[in-house]
Amino acid sequence: MVRLLSSLLFKHTHTQNVAIRREDASVWERRAPLAPLHVRELVRKGVKVIVQPSNRRAYPLQSYVQSGAVIQEDISEAPVIIGVKQVPVDALLPNKTYAFFSHTIKAQEANMPLLDAILDRNIRLIDYEKMCDINNQRLVAFGRYAGTAGMINIMHGLGLRLLALGHHTPFMHIGPAHNYRDSGMAKQAVRACGYEIALGMMPRSIGPITLVFTGSGNVSQGAQELFQELPFEYVDVKDLPHVAQLGQTSKIYGCVVTRSDHWVHSKGLPYDTTLADEHPEQFYSNFSTNIAPYASVIVNGIYWSPNSPKLLTIPDAKRLLQPNYAPWLPISIGAPALPHRLLAICDISADPGGSIEFMTDCTTIDNPFCLYDADYNQQTSDFAGPGVLVCSIDNMPTQLPLEATQSFGDLLKPYMHEIINSDATEPFDKWNCGPEVKGATIASNGSLTPNFEYIQELRTKRTAIGKKSSNAKTVLVLGAGYVAAPLVEMLTRDENVHVIVGSELQAPGDAVAKQAKKDNAESVVVDVMKNQEHLSQLVQESDLVISLLPYSLHHHIAERCIEFQKNMVTASYITPEMKALHERAQNAGITILNECGLDPGIDHLLAMECFDQIKSNGGKIVSFKSFCGGLPAPENADNPLAYKFSWNPRGVIFNTLSGAKWLENNEIKEILPGGALMDQPVDIDFLKGLNLEGYPNRDSLVYRDIYKISNASTIMRGTLRYKGFCNAVKGLHMMNLLSTDPHPSLHPSGPEITWRQFMATLLAQPDDMLRTNVKNIIFDRIGSDEQRLSAFEELGLLDDELIAKKNTPLDTLMYYFQNRLMYQPGERDLVVLRHDINIEWPDSSREKRNIDLVVYGDPNGYSAMAKTVGYPAGIAAHMVLAGEIQDKGVIVPISNQIYITMIRRLRDEGIRAVERSLKY
Repeated sequence: MVRLLSSLLFKHTHTQNVAIRREDASVWERRAPLAPLHVRELVRKGVKVIVQPSNRRAYPLQSYVQSGAVIQEDISEAPVIIGVKQVPVDALLPNKTYAFFSHTIKAQEANMPLLDAILDRNIRLIDYEKMCDINNQRLVAFGRYAGTAGMINIMHGLGLRLLALGHHTPFMHIGPAHNYRDSGMAKQAVRACGYEIALGMMPRSIGPITLVFTGSGNVSQGAQELFQELPFEYVDVKDLPHVAQLGQTSKIYGCVVTRSDHWVHSKGLPYDTTLADEHPEQFYSNFSTNIAPYASVIVNGIYWSPNSPKLLTIPDAKRLLQPNYAPWLPISIGAPALPHRLLAICDISADPGGSIEFMTDCTTIDNPFCLYDADYNQQTSDFAGPGVLVCSIDNMPTQLPLEATQSFGDLLKPYMHEIINSDATEPFDKWNCGPEVKGATIASNGSLTPNFEYIQELRTKRTAIGKKSSNAKTVLVLGAGYVAAPLVEMLTRDENVHVIVGSELQAPGDAVAKQAKKDNAESVVVDVMKNQEHLSQLVQESDLVISLLPYSLHHHIAERCIEFQKNMVTASYITPEMKALHERAQNAGITILNECGLDPGIDHLLAMECFDQIKSNGGKIVSFKSFCGGLPAPENADNPLAYKFSWNPRGVIFNTLSGAKWLENNEIKEILPGGALMDQPVDIDFLKGLNLEGYPNRDSLVYRDIYKISNASTIMRGTLRYKGFCNAVKGLHMMNLLSTDPHPSLHPSGPEITWRQFMATLLAQPDDMLRTNVKNIIFDRIGSDEQRLSAFEELGLLDDELIAKKNTPLDTLMYYFQNRLMYQPGERDLVVLRHDINIEWPDSSREKRNIDLVVYGDPNGYSAMAKTVGYPAGIAAHMVLAGEIQDKGVIVPISNQIYITMIRRLRDEGIRAVERSLKY
């Protein structure tokens, strides 16, 4: 009834006035909200239509003149002003009604100044995007022509991408959408392309081409209208794997996907449209695993709300864009000619960070394509590099401006009389109009209307998070040891990352922050155990926490991260205490990524890369042996241990007292804790010039499940040292110098004692015994081993040097080593990692693969150990910050979405492994 009365008033009143403003948001914008035909109808009803002159409009100015419009620059007399895209803030006239696409309904930060000006100037804002029917379906949109233009563009881009990959195809004959006067001309080009496809002119090497259309609305229909000019065949979602494997190249396959095809309820309930509309957060999407792997091109036209599941996340892209990723392809057929099946994405929705998470910036008409490289999580303008081609133009319909304007005006025309009757100076509740227009009114009388008050809540929430830029991130690094410097330096390369180095002492933290040579690093003093309140404050104010503290403290830090829902990265093994936090971390929605150093860390990455490649080709891992060690460079291994320490040596030496368990030829072998580990060093000959030995490390059996190599008959992980290390340490153990029990002679407040005297005490001899006699008794005690005895002498343990007493023999000796066996200026260290993998192939042939990583430290820069621990931790931290790692809970870097990226970025830092193979 309201609409009928308003329509009658509209027909018989001659004082109405509306202006069509020129579009100035983009040089490509050639659309208008109304075509000349619509203007003529308004004029005939007595409406004065003012058109602001513009030679950029697709419809010439003269056609508006002939329709009865008044052409003038000044549109201030019109109480209602309509357009298509956002109005520049300086051009907004106060006390007017404006109708255009404002792009403010999600509190888009870039358009908040526009909204503020609208409120400040008492403007009534109608947003076409929110003009909906009772089913919340949009009534006024350019959707169909967005789909049409998007489909033309992606077919054009597909031709260029395939050519860059070495394949000429009929798609090369399709140009960009703006090259055609209208969609009819574009269809002729598509038909010609389709004719060649039907004749078999698509290269067989690229396999069948499958287009997946998301949604079934106007956008999808417009895209499919062009698709249907090709030799096409529609298939159901369940048939995609079959088509991807056995489809023909003389036709193009299409699949229309709706929410019911890939939305899955988190608690297993059947899909329900009403429930999905009201509670989308209860669903997740399996699009990336059940649909995307079989798509050549994804044409995305769905509206995405922030609490809805995403179609493709950044980790999904890493998996889908792996070289030769094709889960549908049997081994017998061989590898596909293309790097991966997914070639292109046309994201017509153009919602940065929305349903296609890695689409963070829209493309433009003058630069319509980018190549998204998942390994580096970045977009480039290249056609030939690695990645997937993306087209995501946010004003796609303006490429077909004549038809788009005519269609949009047809949809807007039924509501024009209600819009024209708006008076921004009158109260909002006195405006007589239907719910379609009133419900699309965002602002009126200097305030947000009731339906859109949530925008201010979104803005307030964003402000509460912090006053930094939307891209800025704060990283708290706890610990300022030797591996911290390269980590902090790597993080601060990104100006949007601010690093806070938390250290128990001021000087080390300052040194690490200063070494980064960037303004985005600072240090704070924090005692993580004694000042829990300060720690909690630092964690709460950070986006990511990296713990370089001793492993025994990690679970305390993780507790705070769970409390404040902050992600965390460590370079250490997962302790039982950390593992126990897995479910709590999952419930908090955070990632706690561990074992991102050298060993553990790089060893995982290299092993999993090899294992997955073997398994994907049908191979079986028969045995796996891995050895890793940080050592002095050969020229600096100048002490009896042939070892030097770059930080507190306690952990290194104390671990020699640990036990070990491993699998050898299907037999479980075990060494119990207590020192027996040093009795069984293994000669290592793979780097003959280094004279190495090794011994088992911890429990290797757990890697049967972690690495998924349960069929292997041998699994052992070990530690590398120069020959002689184990024998020398065994002597220290036999003299009880590695005991963790307090000794009366080592009480810090007790009388002074020398090393010779302490040795005599350990031997239950008088402390004034002659050095020669002490030496002879030690010789007997340590098994009459000349090498061990020589180590005692060279290490000064028989000298009359006063001891710095630290209560226990182990801590006292470690303090002594910390000063005596440290790296000197100009010396360098060395890291060696070796994987030996034996493989059995389906044809019963055998292969042995060796993976070697050798990294030397820089005497004037970072040590090898600092680089191989700090850089992987830094890369992992960047990936978590960027959303490249989204798995929740307590995890390690063994999934291909993680290790592929980390390995490639480590190569950029000069950390590169060499793989060799021998078949037999």
